[in-house]
Amino acid sequence: MQPVPLDAELKAAIEADPERLYLLPLDEFRAASLQRFVKTPTLSEPVKAVENRSVAGPDGQIPIRIFRPEGFGPFPVLVFFHGGGWVVGTLDTHDDVCRALGHRSGCVVVSVDYRRAPECKYPAAVDDCYGAVQWLVKNAAAFNGNPQQLAVCGDSAGGNLAAAVAIRARDQGLRGLALQVLIYPVTNYGFDTASYHENAEGYGLTRDAMRFFWESYLANADQGAEPYASPLRAPNLAGVAPALILTAQFDPLRDDGEAYAARLHRAGVAVRLTRYLDMNHGFILCGAMFQSADCALQEIADALKEAFHVGANA
Repeated sequence: MQPVPLDAELKAAIEADPERLYLLPLDEFRAASLQRFVKTPTLSEPVKAVENRSVAGPDGQIPIRIFRPEGFGPFPVLVFFHGGGWVVGTLDTHDDVCRALGHRSGCVVVSVDYRRAPECKYPAAVDDCYGAVQWLVKNAAAFNGNPQQLAVCGDSAGGNLAAAVAIRARDQGLRGLALQVLIYPVTNYGFDTASYHENAEGYGLTRDAMRFFWESYLANADQGAEPYASPLRAPNLAGVAPALILTAQFDPLRDDGEAYAARLHRAGVAVRLTRYLDMNHGFILCGAMFQSADCALQEIADALKEAFHVGANA
């Protein structure tokens, strides 16, 4: 059986714009990354209202963006952590994804603008993301959210943070997480899986870029063994929230995400894993361009509806 090839249009886009931006000075890297997202076509799905605000975190104010769906509520709450290697990515880069998930799932979506590396090293981002979830447990009702119906979601580094938050919630007795959605997540500080070698170059995210991101994120390599940095290394995953994990065939992180799904399954955690065979890392941001990306957004929305038993509000 012949393997499914990378989507031809996606392949052409990669060849026209290879992943080398991380070699730029930090400010230029961030500006160029944001410009790339600005040029990406959007779904622009409707939501009832969008609000920017800041909430109290463990070390200062955390900017968030709240997307309210149509309907009467109270609504389940999806807390979203953007990707970008812990270095780039903003509320704006993932605005379209959050709108689509809110529109399709009937959830209030709260996007969290956690502190980024290298200015703020691990565990600053984890602390911010967990702090935002703690704030939402206490304050969700203020924007018609149901604090008893929470889920976390993130892509890439954001998937790493969502997994870390789910483990920390279990460790610290924070109840109520119905689902963790991990989109091609970073789950381990390491670069020697088959997918890291198969997809080291030529598919967007590179092996060398992941080395750069980890070096930017960690204060020292020893931190890479900690469960909140590398969820795959957690000694025990029993009792964490059920999971939906999406991976991409042409992604260095594919095997780490799938290994994490296997660890969750062995720990007795309900988990669903879907590998998108014609996609690469980052595809969730391209719902307006690729059918597989649109299908992935719908898969997430359907999983949220199932987790929350959403009916009339969706």
